[in-house]
Amino acid sequence: MPPAATPPHGPAAPTAGARPGVPAPAPARRDHGQAGPPGSAGAGAARDTEAPDTAAEAPAGPGGDGGTLLDRVGRWAPAATPFGIFRLAPLTPGDDLSLLTSWMNDPAVAAFWELAGPPATTAAHVHAQLSGDGRSVPCLGLLDGRPMSYWELYRADLDPLARHYPARPHDTGVHLLLGGAADRGRGLGTALLRAVTCLILAHRPRCARVVAEPDVRNAPSVVAFRRAGFHLDAEIDLPDKRAALMVRRRTTPTEPAPARR
Repeated sequence: MPPAATPPHGPAAPTAGARPGVPAPAPARRDHGQAGPPGSAGAGAARDTEAPDTAAEAPAGPGGDGGTLLDRVGRWAPAATPFGIFRLAPLTPGDDLSLLTSWMNDPAVAAFWELAGPPATTAAHVHAQLSGDGRSVPCLGLLDGRPMSYWELYRADLDPLARHYPARPHDTGVHLLLGGAADRGRGLGTALLRAVTCLILAHRPRCARVVAEPDVRNAPSVVAFRRAGFHLDAEIDLPDKRAALMVRRRTTPTEPAPARR
């Protein structure tokens, strides 16, 4: 299953030079993530057109950490997991593009993300988010400082996904992938999903639900979400797939962040 803006992320993160400057329309998102084998855990409907805003708040400005739309993801505290200390770091294309491109060309990841190809393919995908208004934030997931996963946190209520289910204000969506084969198939994806979900609910007090929409054929992903506390709310037809709408509801009024180790 394979993790956004404070370079460098440590010696394990290869660099890729300057960010390509070719503006591109927001690409269709695919089944972003596999929670277990094969390769990523997560969600991703094809995003056909812009969804109308459903929240009475001003956009935060381009890219970065999402600003007020996602309560400044880049400032969130790290979380303790059974596998180490995990944190989200908003993506920096100049430093992170090469690494992310290599993950997207892993056949297990490409089967669901459909972003295999040269760095320009990956760059166009992340550029669409970084140049937007902050409703979607691409991040690296760092485990004990090691970049090992890619995440997209997004406002599901402001996304075209909201046309396909009864969205509520501040619903937050998750896409993810685990970058390396060694990190798959051992429960890591489930542990990280739990941690990230708790971080979302702790740092986004207005968010009552975290959602994901993996392809129904991606059984390992669906299982990982279930084990992380999500339930299958419905199967929904999206432009490029039939998806399992996975929902994790807030269980306490102010859910605490995971304890630090």
